Amino acid sequence: MAVKLRLTRIGKTKQPQYRIVATDSRSPRDGRFIEILGHYNPRQEPSTLTVNNEKTVKWLMEGAQPTERVKKLLEISGAWGEFAAARSAK
Repeated sequence: MAVKLRLTRIGKTKQPQYRIVATDSRSPRDGRFIEILGHYNPRQEPSTLTVNNEKTVKWLMEGAQPTERVKKLLEISGAWGEFAAARSAK
């Protein structure tokens, strides 16, 4: 089973909010997921981003692959830096 870190859409019509989740790569965008890692709201000014860095680094260390957008969000939150530091320490 290949695990991906990706966004799932929540919120009303034309008012999107997103969850950052760990999910099986074969499941649909808004389908089943394994764990919620954070939230992203691009509509607020400025946009809000909350990420549980500990859980995210744990999944990255286990081999989960983030999508391009999630990787950018993780760089903003600092989780990607923590992962890079933990990976280089091993």
